[in-house]
Amino acid sequence: MGNVGLLFVGAVLFINGMLLLGKVDSRSGAVFNLFIGSLQVLTPTYLIFSAAGDPLKILAASGIYLFGFTYLYVGVGLLAGLDSTGVGYYSLFVAIAALGYSFANFHILKDYPFGVIWLYWAFLWFLFFLLLGLKWDGLTTYTGYVTAIEGWVTGVIPAALLLSGYWKHPTEIAIALAAFGVVVFAALWPLTRKSRKPAVPAAGSVDAAT
Repeated sequence: MGNVGLLFVGAVLFINGMLLLGKVDSRSGAVFNLFIGSLQVLTPTYLIFSAAGDPLKILAASGIYLFGFTYLYVGVGLLAGLDSTGVGYYSLFVAIAALGYSFANFHILKDYPFGVIWLYWAFLWFLFFLLLGLKWDGLTTYTGYVTAIEGWVTGVIPAALLLSGYWKHPTEIAIALAAFGVVVFAALWPLTRKSRKPAVPAAGSVDAAT
């Protein structure tokens, strides 16, 4: 069930990336955020209740709430025309918490690919904090591309591999993910700094986790 949710996390991150890039209408994007936010609150609730008290299963499911509440917050904020500052500072909380979940995946769950993926999410939600909380509008284009790319790299592709049984060789996957993130996101920086920055929607356009 969590893998299905991960697939749609990828979808909402892609939509939010397009929203930041000015390709998707804010109210239209808000509705999809509400759909996925609801899914990302119901999914961990089910997983935790069905975990039979297993602390590792509860730990693995608990982080999903971070993203579910992000999408609900964004969806409501966009529809109501709220200022994005609240989403921005909540994103700072998510970014810090994501570092903890990355540590847990590396050292407790021994899930190295998702240890790296949580670092991706920490980076993305920190960008949301800078953009929406501190109003660094110059990051709009860069954040939009990072969001859209992470939708595929941390959501759609891992979910498809997990659902189809092709999620193998975890150490190699973790190394490939780390190398891809460093190279691509570093290369994007100078490219997006030269491009025209679209305006950030009033309520922000974070999906972003998950």
